[in-house]
Amino acid sequence: MIGLVVVSHSRQLAAGVAELAGQMAPSVTIAPVGGDGAGGLGTDFVAVVEAVANADSGAGVVVLFDLGSARMVAEMAAEEAGVTVLVADAPLVEGAVAAAVRAQGGASLEEVAAAASAALAPEDVPAPAGEEVVRASLVLADGAGLHARPAALVVRAVDPLDALVVVRFGTAEADAKSVLALMGLGVPGGAEVRVEASGPDAAAAVRAIEDLVARGFDE
Repeated sequence: MIGLVVVSHSRQLAAGVAELAGQMAPSVTIAPVGGDGAGGLGTDFVAVVEAVANADSGAGVVVLFDLGSARMVAEMAAEEAGVTVLVADAPLVEGAVAAAVRAQGGASLEEVAAAASAALAPEDVPAPAGEEVVRASLVLADGAGLHARPAALVVRAVDPLDALVVVRFGTAEADAKSVLALMGLGVPGGAEVRVEASGPDAAAAVRAIEDLVARGFDE
């Protein structure tokens, strides 16, 4: 599984981003590195190199950063780490969340880095099409809206499946394999959503979302 390293000028910021992303991807190693190593703001090259080595399970590591000099340190560390590393030019919080969820689903190094980099890019949501589109209307339990953790559960359920899945709420729609897009729908508890899927695993994808909704996303 791909590992992640979060590099920030602030130790607290790095730890907070890693904690948030880790809540949605419990099996992914996310190593925070923040501060100058002496308790102040800054970056620590040696600490970043160590974090990259610790985050690698053999599949590679994606490194995210906050400000310009952190990028420089991240890129230098990538060259010295001795493991396969991609440095993602991405928004730190959103990028870490998107990357962690894709990594949890078993995505490749390139796919995880791309998810981070595309975190705030406008998304085109292609409509499911073909001879058979599987549809379902689902009412979320009170209190179980599509906030961060439920959205991550949906992505983790459908990401490995060979299906194009769209969740619709009112006039808005989102790719069910994008945690940020799902969160962006702003679906509150008790609301109704519509799910449409096509492809070889369409029925399985819809069943997976139906099961999550029926369980109240285990909340």
